[in-house]
Amino acid sequence: MRGLWAQVLAQRGHSFGWAPVLLAIGVAAYFAMNEEPAFGLCAALLTCACFVVLFQRIVPDSFRIWVLALALVMGGFGLAGVRADMVAEPVLGFRYYGPIEGRIIEIDRSSSDAVRLTLDRVVLARLGPRRTPATARVSLHGDQGFITPEPGQVVLMTGHLSPPSGPVEPDGFDFQRMAWFEGLGAVGYTRTPVLLGVAASDGQGGLWVYRQRVAISAGVQARLTGESGAFAAAIMTGDRSGMGRDSLDALRASNLAHLLAISGMHMGILAAFVFAAFRYGLALWPYVALRWPVKKIAAAGALRVAASYLALSGGSISTERAFVQVAVVLVAVLFDRRALTLRAVAIAAMIVLTLRPEALFGPGFQMSFAATTALVAVFGVMRGMYVVWLPRWLRPVGAVVVSSLVAGLATAPFAAFHFNQIAQFGLIANLMSVPLMGTIVMPAAVLAAVLAPLGLEMAGLWIMDLGLRWILGVAHFVSDLDGSLRHVVTPGPEVLALIALGGAFVVIWRGGFAGSASRL
Repeated sequence: MRGLWAQVLAQRGHSFGWAPVLLAIGVAAYFAMNEEPAFGLCAALLTCACFVVLFQRIVPDSFRIWVLALALVMGGFGLAGVRADMVAEPVLGFRYYGPIEGRIIEIDRSSSDAVRLTLDRVVLARLGPRRTPATARVSLHGDQGFITPEPGQVVLMTGHLSPPSGPVEPDGFDFQRMAWFEGLGAVGYTRTPVLLGVAASDGQGGLWVYRQRVAISAGVQARLTGESGAFAAAIMTGDRSGMGRDSLDALRASNLAHLLAISGMHMGILAAFVFAAFRYGLALWPYVALRWPVKKIAAAGALRVAASYLALSGGSISTERAFVQVAVVLVAVLFDRRALTLRAVAIAAMIVLTLRPEALFGPGFQMSFAATTALVAVFGVMRGMYVVWLPRWLRPVGAVVVSSLVAGLATAPFAAFHFNQIAQFGLIANLMSVPLMGTIVMPAAVLAAVLAPLGLEMAGLWIMDLGLRWILGVAHFVSDLDGSLRHVVTPGPEVLALIALGGAFVVIWRGGFAGSASRL
């Protein structure tokens, strides 16, 4: 027992990596409850946890690590409860059929490829404001060609609405929980034509950014026709409504779907390119390079561009998470700290869980942090290792191979759990596509954005088109190979939890453990 206690005390210099793990345990404990805990209890636990963290110095050294661990678990539980209460909105309690009125705040496509409108300021017949959902999502079926939906329009229709449904199988995807935290109180469809109540105006407040996003997406797809244009619009604005079903299936079967969603890789590549452009561009000016903090200026510029990209892309949970990760790295540069460390990853995870505790159960959060943690850990071990047998010009290729392999292995259990499939040739597809995304597609997107005010955006879009056509070709080629997809049965949630905890232990724990355990 003394040996085990000594090993625990030896973790003090590296114990911060356990903070998001303990916070996540508290969040998971909240969502595992069969009944909703009282808001007062959650608020009290969160307050107590904050007090312990702020005044930890008054706790004796021998008990501090355990008290902090308990406080983080309590804080995660309290955060989830307070967040659930803060986003509470009315949810439709029955199946409704009748007139529906609302303002369009988002336009996308459903799984059946129908145009889908998300409405706020919802008005339903014979339903008071306190019982009316704050937002509703309606799929448009039938002939709807007489109007073009635009953000900000007030529309009227006759349709069916129902409460968001729960999991269709035990421990399956819980759409009802996701809808609760998104403030979505009803979903449904209409088969009758949608009528325009009030046209969208330019002064729509918070919808102005979204309207610019839609306009940019339409402009990109007008200049680049076909699937590559829809792919480019998805990368630049987050609008995936133009992507065809065949292309989406091919990207998923080849493990390239992560290139479509604006995630940590896109945000990281964009920030890295802008950072390098600022830094090396200013370094060409000797007066500035010798007198100004060029590296910090480049980090500030990259942070500003990343924030703009976040706003333009719609600010989804996955994009917010990616921005937080990139922002932590860039702020570390501003404060002269080493950026790519497990501590930076832990800080990003803490921020995301504090802002959106419900993100813990999303595949985006799990796969993103699994890949990032594994990459930082592996390249941390490899730092300083001199690969004699590999020529210098091949080392970047070796880094791509290692990163693709490590990220694929780290995310495979989570992909299998959430999507019931494993892309067996995903490594091949990623090796053929990811370098192109980083060296050609994303820099070309930045070039197109810079040249757009001059009307010369086609120079960048043309380069993007070449790269995206190659990636789509790789996706279709790999997905058509025999055995490209292997389907698996979803294990119990405890299996994924044990895999995650085991991985965290391997990465975070320092020193031996077997010898300590043998002395028990």
